[in-house]
Amino acid sequence: MESKGVFIFKNTLFYALVLLFLVALLMPFVWQFLTSIKPLTEIAAIPAKWFPSEINVDFYKNVFTKHPFARYLLNSFIVSLATTILSILVGASAAYALARLRFKGKTIMLMAILSISMFPTISTISPLYLILKNLNLLNTYAGLIIPYITFALPLSIWLLTNFFSQLPKGFEDAATIDGCSRAGIFFRIMLPLIKPATFSVALLVFINSWNEYIYALTFMTKDEMRTVPVGIALFPSNYELPWGDMAAASVVVTVPLILLVLIFQKNIISGLTSGGVKE
Repeated sequence: MESKGVFIFKNTLFYALVLLFLVALLMPFVWQFLTSIKPLTEIAAIPAKWFPSEINVDFYKNVFTKHPFARYLLNSFIVSLATTILSILVGASAAYALARLRFKGKTIMLMAILSISMFPTISTISPLYLILKNLNLLNTYAGLIIPYITFALPLSIWLLTNFFSQLPKGFEDAATIDGCSRAGIFFRIMLPLIKPATFSVALLVFINSWNEYIYALTFMTKDEMRTVPVGIALFPSNYELPWGDMAAASVVVTVPLILLVLIFQKNIISGLTSGGVKE
């Protein structure tokens, strides 16, 4: 049996490591936030000043007055939300079929779906650009949503297939005896049972779509159609590097993601752990 001193030491070491990890994880965001509220003269001060001598909100005003940032936020929200909804609807349907129906080639199909997500983004830029150009989808929401769904679906299908496969078969048998159709079983019984997992997958898809940069930079060349990551990247000009504006914009776009995680944290935790125990 461990002595009390050894037990206390291990606990102290564990919590110290957790605290160190959290500090390292949160440090970039804290620095960005402190930079966003510093006066301009203190941003590039040497030695660096951690805390501002006075609170300055001019950079937040500049973000929305000097740039069409509200439009960038709207574009990112529309594209990310549409990608998430469509990916979950299609992905859940495909995952249910792969997990619960019997047909040949399921394993090969799953491997093929997973392999799609392994393609480097940069290697698909040229063919996708030509396809979207021929379809007149450049500088349109559909021109981003369709490629995003293509790469969000493998993640959705792969994760949700695992969760569907963990559900007891008795639910389907009971519903079939009661005269429920296959579609009714899926929408009324199976889909609600994996709601926590669906929240987790939806949040991952939304965050990936919100932060995507390469496709948005290539397919959205008009300023009014740009998304948030591209908009922030184009803040600098030939003669100015607005660190304060960029820091403020980074804080503005990060806060909604943090709020989403905090609001749905119970669902996310349930979703991440529900597939760990097989009935």
